[in-house]
Amino acid sequence: MSDALDTADAANGAEVWPYPIRYGQVKEFECDVVVLGGGIAGVWSAIGAARQGAKVILVEKTVTARSGAGGAGCDHWQWAADNPCSSVSPEELAQALIDNQGGYRNGISTYIQCASAYQALLEMEQMGGKVRDVDDEFKGAPFRDEASKLLFAYDYDARFVVRVWGNDYKPLLRKECRRLGVKIVDRVSVTGLLTKDGKPGAQVIGATGVNTRTGEFNLFKAGAVISCMSRPQRNWTFSSEMRGVSTFRPPTNVGNGHAMAWRAGAEFTMMEKSMRSPFASPYSYPSYGVGNAINTWFACNVVDANGKEIPWVDCNGEVITDFDQRYRPARGQKFFIMGGGSSSHPHPGLKEYDGPKLIPDLGDRMQKGEFVPPFYADLTSMPDHERRVIWGLNVGEEGKTRIPILQTYSEAGFDPEQDMLQTYDFLRGSGMREPVTPQERTFGEQGICGGMVVDWDLMSTLPGLFGAGDLIFGSQDHSHAAATGRYAGRRAALFAVNQQNEQCSQEQIEAEMERVYAPLGNGSIDGNPGMDWKELNAALCRVMQNYCSEPKNAELLDLAETWLDDIAENEAPKMVADNPHKLMRALDVLDIMTCDRMIVHACKARKASNTHLHFNRLDYPEMDPPEWHKWVTIRQDADAGGNGAVVGEMPIAPWGDFESNYQDRI
Repeated sequence: MSDALDTADAANGAEVWPYPIRYGQVKEFECDVVVLGGGIAGVWSAIGAARQGAKVILVEKTVTARSGAGGAGCDHWQWAADNPCSSVSPEELAQALIDNQGGYRNGISTYIQCASAYQALLEMEQMGGKVRDVDDEFKGAPFRDEASKLLFAYDYDARFVVRVWGNDYKPLLRKECRRLGVKIVDRVSVTGLLTKDGKPGAQVIGATGVNTRTGEFNLFKAGAVISCMSRPQRNWTFSSEMRGVSTFRPPTNVGNGHAMAWRAGAEFTMMEKSMRSPFASPYSYPSYGVGNAINTWFACNVVDANGKEIPWVDCNGEVITDFDQRYRPARGQKFFIMGGGSSSHPHPGLKEYDGPKLIPDLGDRMQKGEFVPPFYADLTSMPDHERRVIWGLNVGEEGKTRIPILQTYSEAGFDPEQDMLQTYDFLRGSGMREPVTPQERTFGEQGICGGMVVDWDLMSTLPGLFGAGDLIFGSQDHSHAAATGRYAGRRAALFAVNQQNEQCSQEQIEAEMERVYAPLGNGSIDGNPGMDWKELNAALCRVMQNYCSEPKNAELLDLAETWLDDIAENEAPKMVADNPHKLMRALDVLDIMTCDRMIVHACKARKASNTHLHFNRLDYPEMDPPEWHKWVTIRQDADAGGNGAVVGEMPIAPWGDFESNYQDRI
């Protein structure tokens, strides 16, 4: 295939692809460390490796300057227990975060975050990022430390969540990559991992990719590979027509890293967790764009249609009468992890770490007529510093808020000193969340989710393959991606120093090229023009909705496997791509199908219901039996042609002592 196709298309009056077509042409790169995915974890990994003296290449599907879930900004730098104002130690906070998830959180990466998030933030400040209230905009506010000028969120006593001006952090990180000599390869979608002798389960020695503009095949040879791609999405819900973006994270984040590591033979865990998808509903409102009392809007006043204020309660259920106490631990509580929300958004966390929230019986009291909907977030009645820190710092610096929310609303005349925003609570959902049906689920839109098993080097079960950010199991949020990326970059660079770049298997490369370019050859069959990638994505969602939804049993999960096998054999080969961009989309959907298989394998493997994993087996109804309080692991069964899984397990806390393991590696 060549540029001649463009000429032929032009002659037929078809739209001409604006870039040269180079299908089948191979471009080779060689380095010490190749970083896959240019999101927050990716750029920090590249910086960490480059500062160790490694020759680094960073590969990104879109454009590194703004790519990834954190590319549009950050307002809260979570769990920075290493900052000088924190009253909680990294060990104490890490264990609390793990306990709050019933043990189902990655202790290794959580401790790395709690012990080094502030160090990463100081480096961000050196790169030009705004970290402190240097202009004294919030001087005298209770959330400000006057000596350091740091601003804090949620628990104003514990002070381990830092408010930041993170809108421009991503471009600054890209600039630092450039300064350190990192070679950035944008608009290349990574498709697979290369292993020694081309065998699954062997050492990872490189990666492959396809240029999303030219279709050129890229080959990356390296001493170490750091996979920093984000979590699976679009597995249960997908809509490109009802709303432009029906995912909370960028819709390009579809679990490519999970799928290719699975094909290479890496081990995964926690893949059985899914939950109802309030963020990913195609009916949801713009993120942070309607008033609420959680997250970026914590702890906003909320009033009913008559202006009657909704009370707040602490973790003991006691009504909070002093506004300032919404940001302080309750009686007998040392610190709280998160606050906000209401009974419409229950979570299985521990009461001892629960923060202030709206009264849990608001729905019942509304039904009795005590409170009249609709409800409103009322910034007008809040202290000036709290109003300004929510609207102008939190809303404005948080991802996807500066232009669509802060700028657009302000230009339309919204004034937080005199105007209120509806919360939509008990109408259709709250400001960020929707009361969706059980089959409208998400794997990784929010919260802790499944991913690749890693050790204290953040290396997977495959030598040479490291992970950071959302790719690794039990992970979450912006500062986690930064801290683990920074750490993984150093560890991968040290590993690569002792490696000799291996000869790649030509057979493996040719097989990957055949797989990657297959959708280009799927033309008309018996007059049928072929299947668009959106159609296949929708079909996969329907399978997961029908057979891997909230109620599960062996028969339903067997049917899910049957349908996925049938679609893979009979429908996926009909998917057609007629330009490099659609080729990328087609490959994304094939990776979604791979992630679907992984999810179903894991669901079949856990033969017990589990509160924290939102996991309900009708044929194993006992909730949280002690013998199943463990990690269930899966890896691809190469002997079964890649369609089966080898099931294993890990003890619930396999990481050992936090501090000694961490200190030995920094």
